[in-house]
Amino acid sequence: MFQTFEVTARPEQGPPRLAALREVLAVEGLDGFVVPRADAQQGEYVSARDERLAWLTGFTGSAGFCVVLRDIAGVFIDGRYRTQVKAQVADVYTPVPWPETSMGEWLKTQLPDGGRIGFDPWLHTPGQIEAAEKVLAGTGVSLVACDNLVDRCWPDQPAPAAAPAKVHPIEFAGESHDDKRARLAATLVEDGVDAAVITLPDSICWLLNIRGADIARNPVVQCFAILRGTGKVDLFIDPTKLEEVRGHLGPDVTCHPIEAFLDAVGSLEGPVRLDKSSVPCVVADAVGARVSWGDDPCALPKACKNAAEIDGSAEAHLRDGAAVVELLAWLDAQAPGTLTETQVVGQLEQARRRDNALQDISFETISGTGPNGAIMHYRVTEETDSTLEDGHLLVLDSGGQYLDGTTDITRTIAIGTPPEDACAAFTRVLSGMVGMSRLRWPKGLSGRDIEAIGRAPLWYAHQDFDHGLGHGVGAYLSVHEGPQRLSRVSTVPLEPGMILSNEPGYYREGAFGIRIENLVVATVAEAPPGGDAHRVMLCGRTRTFAPIDRRLVVPALLDTATRDWINAYHAETLEKIGPRVSDAARAWLVSACAPI
Repeated sequence: MFQTFEVTARPEQGPPRLAALREVLAVEGLDGFVVPRADAQQGEYVSARDERLAWLTGFTGSAGFCVVLRDIAGVFIDGRYRTQVKAQVADVYTPVPWPETSMGEWLKTQLPDGGRIGFDPWLHTPGQIEAAEKVLAGTGVSLVACDNLVDRCWPDQPAPAAAPAKVHPIEFAGESHDDKRARLAATLVEDGVDAAVITLPDSICWLLNIRGADIARNPVVQCFAILRGTGKVDLFIDPTKLEEVRGHLGPDVTCHPIEAFLDAVGSLEGPVRLDKSSVPCVVADAVGARVSWGDDPCALPKACKNAAEIDGSAEAHLRDGAAVVELLAWLDAQAPGTLTETQVVGQLEQARRRDNALQDISFETISGTGPNGAIMHYRVTEETDSTLEDGHLLVLDSGGQYLDGTTDITRTIAIGTPPEDACAAFTRVLSGMVGMSRLRWPKGLSGRDIEAIGRAPLWYAHQDFDHGLGHGVGAYLSVHEGPQRLSRVSTVPLEPGMILSNEPGYYREGAFGIRIENLVVATVAEAPPGGDAHRVMLCGRTRTFAPIDRRLVVPALLDTATRDWINAYHAETLEKIGPRVSDAARAWLVSACAPI
């Protein structure tokens, strides 16, 4: 299997590791050290070598950081992880609600007499450090760049990832890397910039039409790149990764050892584009006064998928939908109390593996039954594996990495007879998902302008959820992709070709969780009769097809437009997925897609 269920971190490991780090702090004469969940490339996902936060604290969430002081260690976590962190960290750590409480504000409170806080300049961006320093100005608390102190305490730290790079074929990429480089270089020249430093692995892989396996579930290569205004690229990479791609890269991509990166950055002349949100501090320091702050030049072009990527995503989702339907049909035939969460994960992976285009799952499958479903990013292990009991809801959030697309789908499934209050909450979540699916919005709006549509049905019931409504998704790349998001903090205008998740939820700690997720691609909407033809409006064209559990729907809580959308969606699901599944699954699908 791609997924395993071993326990990777235990709370009891935290105290001795924290004590070891504090001993190093004393030797270095520091009052604290910041431990982020980050690597030098500054992507969202990290390799085993860079899981410093999990190793130190036991917390395995995909976002957060720890600030270790002499007498307190704060673990900063956002709303997605406030239930999870309670089970994963020992009481020597103090959970801190973030971003409500910033690192700077917390340090001001904890160190009223000042202090020196160390940080690894490879693992923090200038934007992060500047924000903290602004809050700390005049307090006597200073941030000090230093070597990584966790690495000194981690005796069996894994080696750097070294998976070979592979060519991403033009039939899936839709544009040669020669054309991409030329197109992006022209924008640099227009902006008066001589070169751009790129650190995000998915940006470099997209630009050069390569893929890799350096980070679990993400087909990326860990490397650095400099894009010149001429269209040429200097690629800094472990040479052992290059055997399969040297010919593909061609003469305009010059490969260097990764150790040469910082010196090369320091020797750049003229204005150099850096992205303050993704470049490491040490790189910004090397560029110095020549820096020209701006966005990663790959970010927006990568997010706006071309026709080949959109078509590939559509096909990948149909095959993936067939695998999900096979799983749902099988699951419905099992009696409550006879299955566990890991068995569901295994069966779903087996269904996906029948597709030869599958390269990996796109993230660790979330299979949470009953109270585990309320842990938003629950990872089932051998120790937490729970039985699907009568009256439970099962949150099943999963996806696949296919050569032609990346998928991400969540379904909440009734096990036996579901509770009435859970059904009411489910119907509100579904209404929010449908509201976003039906929405048209003027071009130029961002995620923060429209995401309330997906929350409104819950708000009317004095309910909400503590994660974003949706995230961007790559094309056989990272399942979480920026810069687009459906979030109240996102200001990036949504553009045609962007793929986004639409995933409202509801979570009642200790009882149940609910999430329903489809992927959509932003598309120019046709004006209906009577509409203003001169206005450019966008809509989200649904990419995900698998039935929504009608047993959890309270029809009386649906308005006519929502009911009609659900029935039309199920009819389309039956039409598209029915011919792709087994006879038994198709018979189940016919029933599951019956009109409400």
